Amino acid sequence: MKRSAKYSLPLTLAISMLLALVLTGTTHAQAETPLDAPWYMSAGLGYLIFEGDEELESGMTVNFRLGYDYSDMWAFEAGFYIAPQLDVGTHGQTTIDNGEVVYEPDVSNSDSDASDSTAFGINIDGLFHFTRFERIDPYLTLGAGATWYEEKVNGNTFDPSIRIGAGVMYHFNDVWSIRLDGRTFIAGNDTEANAMVDAGVVWTWGAAVPPIIIGEGNILDTDHDGLSDKDEERLGTDPYHPDSDRDGLKDGPEVHTYQTDPLNHDSDWDGLKDGPEVHTHKTDPTMRDTDNGGVADGHEVIEDNTNPLDPSDDLQLFELDLKFDYNKSVIKPQYFAALDKIGLVLSRNKPYTARIEGHADRKKGSKVIYNKKLSERRARAVMNYIADKHAIKRSRMKAVGYGFSRPKAKNNPKAGNPINRRVEVYIRKGNAPAAGQMLTTDPENK
Repeated sequence: MKRSAKYSLPLTLAISMLLALVLTGTTHAQAETPLDAPWYMSAGLGYLIFEGDEELESGMTVNFRLGYDYSDMWAFEAGFYIAPQLDVGTHGQTTIDNGEVVYEPDVSNSDSDASDSTAFGINIDGLFHFTRFERIDPYLTLGAGATWYEEKVNGNTFDPSIRIGAGVMYHFNDVWSIRLDGRTFIAGNDTEANAMVDAGVVWTWGAAVPPIIIGEGNILDTDHDGLSDKDEERLGTDPYHPDSDRDGLKDGPEVHTYQTDPLNHDSDWDGLKDGPEVHTHKTDPTMRDTDNGGVADGHEVIEDNTNPLDPSDDLQLFELDLKFDYNKSVIKPQYFAALDKIGLVLSRNKPYTARIEGHADRKKGSKVIYNKKLSERRARAVMNYIADKHAIKRSRMKAVGYGFSRPKAKNNPKAGNPINRRVEVYIRKGNAPAAGQMLTTDPENK
């Protein structure tokens, strides 16, 4: 079949877009980023699956993708695929004749000039990773794309689409991985629900660092991070990656300059990675509350929109050590006195609002969604008590649950850590006790 010249323009645009992203990625990869090697490429083979009433049969595809790791959880990909041979399908209907299933082909197809075709497409997807830097790396995807056909399919040569799907990568090392993907996409004017599955190989450029011998006495520093390979072995860091915990600070400066933990991306457990603390926020990566205002640096930056270097604008924090029964969110009477103090603050200061946050600790086998929902139920129980007992409008309060995603200290794999099991109440512009004061929930010390 002779290829039509009308497809030369979109094909050129697709290739140009990928080349532009490659050039941009090469330039960007040279700059310092929180992720030292954020750009990757993948190639693979797949299968394009059409609905049963489509004019074309399903067929093989060749796929190319360029990806960028925006953060630990989010990545973006631009892709190009081609299906070199898609055969015309046989259409008809299935009937039952004397107990036998009979298929009758429909020879009166409305698009009688349908024929074998070649298809190619482009797409942009967002990927949400659950464990981006673990060996097994599952993710969900959402994006948009377009497909061009050499011959008309259902009367069209162009199909825009919305794509949704999932996939998983298996990382052999920082450089090489394999992947398996599946996408369902709503395409065309008739909203066909087609699909594509594919498998491929992933290559991350910039992740492989050649051995470099530096210093006196030919001390080996393979990843050129300022720590010798011998010191890295002693500390447990990765001698082949300059930033073992991927926090934006190289291992050497973490150990020698900032006295942070090169194996913990948040050394002071304040909710901010060490790299952004040093380079962006200018906070101390070894102090949870740099300005000693009572609220952790991460909460000021992420939730409060206050200055982590100015103690005067910190919200007022009540930290509650509430003991709940297993899998329960019922507040025990011995903690009512502590909650009443918060209720009095809100009742005496009508304009002020409260944010109530539930947190959990993490043990081996802990479930993310379960703990998040449980911590939210407990935060909501605190909100309901204050609202009902002190006649505080619920519109002045917000209850959220974070599960074990925001710890204050390291969790023990078996026992967890009781410090991380807590409820925090942040009052904005309230006439509360000094910022950061921890209310006792001991019934013997009211």
